[in-house]
Amino acid sequence: MTTHKRQLAKLVLEDTTVHEGWSFGADVSISGEVVFNTGMVGYPESLTDPSYRGQILVITFPLIGNYGVASDTVLDAYGLPERFESNEIHVAGLIISSYSEDHSHWAAQKSLSDWLKQHNIPALYGLDTRMLTKKIREKGALLGKIQQTGQEDLPYQNPNLRNLVAEVSNPVPREFKPLNATGHCPKILAIDCGMKYNIMRLLVSHNVH
Repeated sequence: MTTHKRQLAKLVLEDTTVHEGWSFGADVSISGEVVFNTGMVGYPESLTDPSYRGQILVITFPLIGNYGVASDTVLDAYGLPERFESNEIHVAGLIISSYSEDHSHWAAQKSLSDWLKQHNIPALYGLDTRMLTKKIREKGALLGKIQQTGQEDLPYQNPNLRNLVAEVSNPVPREFKPLNATGHCPKILAIDCGMKYNIMRLLVSHNVH
């Protein structure tokens, strides 16, 4: 178990509301678009999902971090990281209600906190994520920033003004073949604009080249 020194930080939204929490990720301040996810499991998959590029992700499930993070060097039969949706974390920041410093899973190699620090991603816990979700549902996605204590205030930045496709797409063509092809094997050209790895896994599992 890796413990961390508790340090207050805040999530500041463009509607001028300020929400304090405890930092458990990288000690950096960032800005981005605040969105939410209501999934009950799969935070490593969500954080590596290219569709969240540049966004501050609010996860509504109340307990996060309890099964740690698996190794990113373990590959599946297609040469893709087995438990992730891409090769890197794409969220700009993470907001959760409760963080579990104790993690337990046979595949866990590190804590969520250590993983976020390794990739320089800030994260806060102790916030009312359901209230934030209701606010976003009513007002739509909001710009926001994670502001660390004692650091320079940042301006709001809208990630949608960047060329996000260029940031998340693979510039090099890759080929995936079914492991046990049977009969006719149709070929599909998939244009990567931020495609999750599981899309490729499902395609080839259905006898598609």
